[in-house]
Amino acid sequence: MNIVGTSGIELIRLLQTKKMSSSELQEFFLKRIKKYDNQFNAYVTTVEEKKNVSNGQPLFGLPIAIKDNFCTKGVRTTASSKVLNDFIPPYDATVVTKLKKAGCILLGKTNMDAWAHGSSTETSDFGVTKNPHDLTRVPGGSSGGSAAAVCAYLAPLAIGSETAGSIRQPAAWCGLVGLKPTYGRVSRYGVIAMGSSLDCPGSITRTVSDAALLLGILAGHDPYDATSEIISVPDYLSCLKNKEPLTIGVSDEYFDNVQPEVSAKVQEALDVFRKHGHRIKKIKLISPKYAISVYTIIQRAEVSSNLARYDGIRYGNGREYLGQEAKRRIMLGTYTLSHGYYDAYYKKAEIVREVIRADFKRVYKDVDVIIAPTTPMTALKIGEWEKYPFFGEMMDILNEPGAIAGLPAINIPVGLDSNHLPIGMQIIGRHFDEETIVRLAHQYEEETDFFGVTKQILKKYQD
Repeated sequence: MNIVGTSGIELIRLLQTKKMSSSELQEFFLKRIKKYDNQFNAYVTTVEEKKNVSNGQPLFGLPIAIKDNFCTKGVRTTASSKVLNDFIPPYDATVVTKLKKAGCILLGKTNMDAWAHGSSTETSDFGVTKNPHDLTRVPGGSSGGSAAAVCAYLAPLAIGSETAGSIRQPAAWCGLVGLKPTYGRVSRYGVIAMGSSLDCPGSITRTVSDAALLLGILAGHDPYDATSEIISVPDYLSCLKNKEPLTIGVSDEYFDNVQPEVSAKVQEALDVFRKHGHRIKKIKLISPKYAISVYTIIQRAEVSSNLARYDGIRYGNGREYLGQEAKRRIMLGTYTLSHGYYDAYYKKAEIVREVIRADFKRVYKDVDVIIAPTTPMTALKIGEWEKYPFFGEMMDILNEPGAIAGLPAINIPVGLDSNHLPIGMQIIGRHFDEETIVRLAHQYEEETDFFGVTKQILKKYQD
């Protein structure tokens, strides 16, 4: 049976109807990892222990890859840093606990920018991950390993985390669905923190349906995470059937300095929505360029605080194992929080953050969602990051405003550029309105050759 490219939901049906056993499916993916991952370097650690699952579980026997900044009990968790080279967590992150309870089987831990510091997976202490669409290019980051694993079908779906683009951007560069929930919708407990007021666990999948399925499992209040909200969790899969017309906001500010091919594909996608009864409304938002300064200051400040615990005394190796990017972020963060500079930088950044949040609230009085390119360009070649000062911030510029405001957003593939590289479009929703963004994304998936972006790539990696 050729199952390469099969969605998670379809795999669950195969398992439930006993056309394939969970151990056979796990072995299928482990063989693919052994055969192909030397080309991609998507995984830091693989797990080959067979697990028993019961047919009553919603994700019965479904293999999954998890970004290596989620704690996994008994399985090495490094955040792709040599500081945690031999760290074996004594507990599972809440996201991992929920996945296991639902019947998922862990395939392994995926590569990432060390400590999630980056947007290309080139800062990993375990080597760069390569984009399956072009092995000379990066998959994006920091969840680059998760994106590459799903893209090359070394996992049917994967968990990532996003601070300001780290799910949506690699999903865009690899031609996948990347769902970042509202801040507080999914528990951060057990995630190695980068920017605590920004971090959001989410998913990278091949289909919107798989993303909706996973969100239904992961969402909900967690008493171990004070920032997780006590709010009801909808049936995200059921809401995909809703075809009610929406008002879609489009801001010219999100098309400034964007590659023409990227802009053109997003405009073509907007035409699809017009054809199916949705209203496109011009809006004006604060330029994303202002979010760069806000994000840089807040994130670096929180990085300097979060990395202070890695002193080599309680666990892990000493600070001499920290990479250059981590050291740069610690220095800048410590500076902005120091006496005499806190008011000038950090406090001011928090004020502007509230201005950006208020700007989105103003716009959402007139529109249901906002659509924009996910990235200003398609995947770059390995090493090109050196050409860009603040590379990560520039690649994530279109993601940062929504992340700063804590909004939910989803990336979907909308075509290929002239180099046959994927182009991504994001749908940004109101706080805790993941229902609307996934149903609109699903409608586009149904009405277009959604899988055309990734079909060709899998022909290279058939067993």
